[in-house]
Amino acid sequence: MTSENTLKTDLWRAARFSVAPMMDWTTRECRYLHRLLSKGTLLYTEMVTAPALVRGRAMHLLDHDDSEHPVALQLGGSDPQELAEAARLGADAGYDEINLNCGCPSDRVQSGAFGAILMQSPELVAECMAAMAEAVDVEVTVKCRIGVDDQTPEEILPTFLEKIRAAGVSRVTIHARKAWLQGLSPKENRDVPPLDYDLVHRMKAAFPDMHISINGGIASLEEAEAHLARGLDGVMVGRAAYHQPADLLCAADPRIYGCGSASDPVDVVRQMLPYIEREMQKGARLHQVTRHMLGLFAGRPGARQWRRHLSEGSSRKGAGPQLVEEALDLVLARAA
Repeated sequence: MTSENTLKTDLWRAARFSVAPMMDWTTRECRYLHRLLSKGTLLYTEMVTAPALVRGRAMHLLDHDDSEHPVALQLGGSDPQELAEAARLGADAGYDEINLNCGCPSDRVQSGAFGAILMQSPELVAECMAAMAEAVDVEVTVKCRIGVDDQTPEEILPTFLEKIRAAGVSRVTIHARKAWLQGLSPKENRDVPPLDYDLVHRMKAAFPDMHISINGGIASLEEAEAHLARGLDGVMVGRAAYHQPADLLCAADPRIYGCGSASDPVDVVRQMLPYIEREMQKGARLHQVTRHMLGLFAGRPGARQWRRHLSEGSSRKGAGPQLVEEALDLVLARAA
């Protein structure tokens, strides 16, 4: 087996469980936390637009810590050559995978002719993916919806998958909802259109050679395991992994990957302290890190005290790692 195939095999295994790209949420600080919770889970950046990298030269958007691997860069765009150049920049920065966003329904994304609106142009997506694949050695993948607006998912989704597969894409994540580009806000598009998990499972049966992950509304490891048991290759979790990270990620390694042991959120907080110190020495504010940690004890004794202490104190002048230690002491006191 070649080194390239070995890397692909490792990444496909990691993709059994992944945390979705989420704007303003899956920042590098968030990904550092999530990696401490799970060694195996595949992590994704926020969406980074190709124009920001290629025209704006905003290279800071590619910053990440070596410990985040395996980690994928998600790009937004619709110009094949610009996406190819952005993919090259991402691969040169060390990302393990380059993913194209074909699922975001925001107005800003639509105006740039990318995101979910690309579900209406499968030939263009195929052209983009072929250009990206030609430009980089790392795997290129797609995250999409089952359709948009008045499209019939049972018709458009197989066509879409056929087109991107022919362009060299062998791994895709499908958000099991339509996106309504007219009439629903981005927030409503995350909840209002009905989920159609069965359609995604049928796509796996129709495209057995593709690695297909499911996304949308999955809020527990038990649900993820059920989808994997039915034959899907991977499960991507979004908001639940952000708001209840310990519930989704602490036991992912032994339960999803069959290796390692469950992590302890108390230990993870202590491991975050040197990272917080380093980031603050580089000019970061405490809140930039701790805002991603608020849900770490969700549903556990002391969760309210933890959230309140961090929320109220992290923006104060002079706040630092000691505040996090104080919040952790409140959790431990409640659990005693």
